[in-house]
Amino acid sequence: MNADQTRSSAQALAEGRKALLQAGDLHGQALRDALADRVEAWLAARAAELGVGDGSGFALVAVGSLGRREMVGYSDLDLVLVHDDRNRDRLSDVADGFWYPIWDAGIGLDHSVRSIPEAMKVAREDVTAALGLLDARFVAGDEDLAALMISSVRGLWRAEARMRLPEVIDSARARWDRTGEIAHRAEPDLKNGRGGLRDIQLLDALAFAQLTDGLGRLDPGRAESPLRTAYRDLLAVRTELHLVAGRARDQVRAQDADEIAAALDVGDRFDLARVISRAARTTSYAVDAGFRTAQNAVGKRGLSKLRRMPMRRPLDEGVVEHSGEVVLAKNATPSSDPGLVLRVASASARNSLPINGQALARLANYAPPIPEPWSAEDLSDLLVLLASGDELVGAVEALDAMGLWETIVPEWPVVRDLPPRDAVHSWTVDRHLLETVAHAGSLTTSVARPDLLLLGALLHDIGKGRGGDHSVVGAELVGPIADRFGLWPDDRRILVELVRHHLLFPAVVTRRDVSDPETIAWVAEKVGGDRVLVELLGALSEADSRATGPGVWNDWKATLVGGLVERVIDHLGGREIPQPEPLGPEVLALAEAGGFQVHTERGDGPNMTKVTMIAPDRSGVLSKMSAVLALADLQAHAATVRTHAGSAVDTFVVMPTFGSPSDPVLLRQRLAAAVDGGFDVHGVLAKRTAERGSTGRVGRAAVPGSRIAAAPRVRWLAADQPGLELLELRARDDAGLLARVTVELEKSGVDIAWATVATMGATAVDTFCLALPDTSDAARESVAAAVLSVC
Repeated sequence: MNADQTRSSAQALAEGRKALLQAGDLHGQALRDALADRVEAWLAARAAELGVGDGSGFALVAVGSLGRREMVGYSDLDLVLVHDDRNRDRLSDVADGFWYPIWDAGIGLDHSVRSIPEAMKVAREDVTAALGLLDARFVAGDEDLAALMISSVRGLWRAEARMRLPEVIDSARARWDRTGEIAHRAEPDLKNGRGGLRDIQLLDALAFAQLTDGLGRLDPGRAESPLRTAYRDLLAVRTELHLVAGRARDQVRAQDADEIAAALDVGDRFDLARVISRAARTTSYAVDAGFRTAQNAVGKRGLSKLRRMPMRRPLDEGVVEHSGEVVLAKNATPSSDPGLVLRVASASARNSLPINGQALARLANYAPPIPEPWSAEDLSDLLVLLASGDELVGAVEALDAMGLWETIVPEWPVVRDLPPRDAVHSWTVDRHLLETVAHAGSLTTSVARPDLLLLGALLHDIGKGRGGDHSVVGAELVGPIADRFGLWPDDRRILVELVRHHLLFPAVVTRRDVSDPETIAWVAEKVGGDRVLVELLGALSEADSRATGPGVWNDWKATLVGGLVERVIDHLGGREIPQPEPLGPEVLALAEAGGFQVHTERGDGPNMTKVTMIAPDRSGVLSKMSAVLALADLQAHAATVRTHAGSAVDTFVVMPTFGSPSDPVLLRQRLAAAVDGGFDVHGVLAKRTAERGSTGRVGRAAVPGSRIAAAPRVRWLAADQPGLELLELRARDDAGLLARVTVELEKSGVDIAWATVATMGATAVDTFCLALPDTSDAARESVAAAVLSVC
């Protein structure tokens, strides 16, 4: 065949492929097979024309989509010409004989020419090339030569995959950084995004090296994994995407989604988005588990067998860390511990550790629903999870993959995988809610009720996907949710109104004059004159906007919303001044008895205890009481600090980090010894904290020191008693925070007249009424700086 005839046959290949695509009568695997058959027939015929057959020393091998027989409409041809290095004089002519007709026909081509040693060298030096060559499949020419190349490359991969695993993982993560996640993107990249086709192919490569489970595609005798459905769904969508777009494309655009959905008979673009998201979730979860499995498999080989078994580090009641994962303690019993799911998730998020797959399976199989209304302890664990920033997402996704998250928020399935209805949103609705919570976590110290801010962020769009105004629908849903969470009636009302009006401030600042007194009065009326709600709406507006997409929140909007918040609060009379809680008659009687006393009684939750501590009123007694509790691994969730009849009367609501609360007799002995000077409780506590590490402040709300958290804030308030001033602290909480803060206050020479302490999830909101020896601005700044230095 002369050159013109060759070009004509290649052109016929291109036109035949185009005709297949335009006919519209083939879809899915039938279309992919037809495209592959047509290409392979042409390549085989061309090989015969070039004298490339058995024993010729040349073999044509397909990789990529043709190697997998997964050609979609406009896939490039990925071909390798393998040679045995015996016919160098023919090599250029044979290669050009394949490549030039394909180029002249306008067909995309990715090509290479390799001897077997060269293929081995490339596979050893380039992990991407090595992974691609695992898909190699003989097409034409010398079949024995092709088989030798394929088996050699696969053998090399089996031998070296363990050493190359870090490179493989780093490469995948770099790709994810470029392309983002498929499951939650409005316009996902099906091939390269996190949770996409390349990830499943990567898992198969790791499975081929016996490092994890995959599809078994490279080993036909192996059983299929659950990933097969996800892979088929993504491949089906990509096939129709090429047909609809009329070109090679991996990103599903909103304008093409309805047509793709119709071709696949899955409904509309919103239904298609859910199909894609479900498949990507399955894949992402499998990839995370697969990488951990592979890393563990690598770590258990060779000399590492001689290492000591990894220690089990306690994280929470019934929850430990083992081999870099969150697992259940040996004595944990999911069937009788409904709150264990929340503790596992919060431990995972605050320690940046994945949840072990078997632990999740046990929870899914045996954990009962949380009794309603929730206890204060269960709500606290949920709030700790929500305050974990970006780490929240992985923990919730792990629960959701096992059907556990919807036992916590039964309304979630309606918003799961629900695509946005406007282009400004970057995420699906469920992911947008989690992103909003993550952004709200950095604002928890800017509001008086961080707990309601986090819950409002989680639920503000829960009404979407049900028809009607989602703010109104959401407000109707949130009332029962608040009841289920065990919120007090007033907190329930605020949360409902927060969801109902979460779009109020962004609408006002873009449509009205925020300096107009009529606007201020109108907003104040809309929120029912509630100053706490105003503050929460301002913070939620920021978190919601930041989670929507790039550029939605900016300095201009921040200035307008911040100004609106302050003007409305001023219009309502300013922020409320905290007041001390009165002492009950029982506590007054204990104080009048004097001496050292410790009394305990059961709190609202199964692990909560109310501890009343009485001691002679001396300088430093509050910090020593707090340190005694912290040393006993008791974290204060609330406290009232008063004096009466010459005694310090401090009542703490505490929760043990692990196990049961300490014996009150032991607490009393330590308290007496600490106050009398015979026991350096602060020194012992500091030593233990140092031994546990700077990132290991143990406590239900403890978080790693490297976490990007809400900045601690201190502000001075005018007290209504002469000679006294109020210091309000909002900071990330941990078991020793109160002890450290009160020590700094005592070092500054101030007298603590009374104090109220509240922990809302992972955020402490503490108010101290102080008598200052020096009331100058400089002195107040010095006290504030001292407090902030230990937060």
